[in-house]
Amino acid sequence: MRPSLESLRVLEACVSAGSFARAAERLFLTPAAVSLRIRTLEAELGQPLFERIGRRVVPTAAASVLAGRVHEALSGIADALADFQAAMPPLRLTAPPTFASRWLAPRLARYVSPVPSSIEIDVSAEVRDAHAFDVAIRTGRGGWAGLDEYRLTPVEVTPMLAPSLLGNRTLDDARTLADFDLLPHPDWERWFAAAQSKTPPGLRFAAVDYPTHELDANAAVAGLGVALLSPSLFRPLLTSGQLVAPFSCVLSGPAWHFALMRADDARLAPRQLCAWLCEQAQETA
Repeated sequence: MRPSLESLRVLEACVSAGSFARAAERLFLTPAAVSLRIRTLEAELGQPLFERIGRRVVPTAAASVLAGRVHEALSGIADALADFQAAMPPLRLTAPPTFASRWLAPRLARYVSPVPSSIEIDVSAEVRDAHAFDVAIRTGRGGWAGLDEYRLTPVEVTPMLAPSLLGNRTLDDARTLADFDLLPHPDWERWFAAAQSKTPPGLRFAAVDYPTHELDANAAVAGLGVALLSPSLFRPLLTSGQLVAPFSCVLSGPAWHFALMRADDARLAPRQLCAWLCEQAQETA
């Protein structure tokens, strides 16, 4: 009977560790389980592998030679796997700029893939061809043809501004925003409706329409106007006091941030990354 690779691995660990107890610690097994493996291996090979000398268990000369050959074989397997994984193409992940910097980047460093692969990040708000990415994070209401969708977090916005711009004023009514320059955003009218306020007449909008929410936030911190921003993505700016969110009304949805992958992609790596992103979203919900 040919012994199993696992039994040979236990033998190698016992010989290199110098004792069954230390081998058990190294293999995350109990000493009893190690002893049973060795007895089974001795029965399969038809000869003893260890001799008891006093209180010590010492490998036979033949067992030492066998353990050395097993060690070489296991090292060769480890090297082969390392070479194989190094040759694997990186997992291509695309995400919009603000979500990538504010939500994804702080979390991605903690990701440990069961299928080792490096991750190549493409930061862009543009919609990529489905074959130009392995996982995409995009904003919308769902329904992307040919893609599996993993719902992450709802798109949320509320007015935020610098304390220096607010001064001593208290904003207890949405209509008081008419006193400020507003940074352009397509959801201002929807936010006023959610705040149960008609859009005030004569609103003043800043002359510059910034292409990303990150730039909107920078402009708001600089006191250039009131920005409509996500309180979850920009919570660090609220915590540090660089911005304040004077209204309790937060417009949520109907758009969401989704993780997307091709429905016909049978590989494990992109699906595991999407599942992990969902777990991260649930933890911070």
